[in-house]
Amino acid sequence: MSKNDDRREKFVRLAESRTQAALGALRKIGNLSNKRAYEYSDADIKKIVRALKDAVTDVERKFDSSGDHPDKFKL
Repeated sequence: MSKNDDRREKFVRLAESRTQAALGALRKIGNLSNKRAYEYSDADIKKIVRALKDAVTDVERKFDSSGDHPDKFKL
């Protein structure tokens, strides 16, 4: 097995595990929508959704293969 195969296997293993954990956390956040058990405002929901969207955007930017990352300064 080559070094690249090892790196690929490690990526797949970690990506599957971490994605499953993230999806589980999202389901738990969704469970907070039960108005019989929790009290929340529209502003609360907007803050949660905005934070989640920002996190997904950050992940997409990290995987962007164009190499154009706004967090790196370039003249």
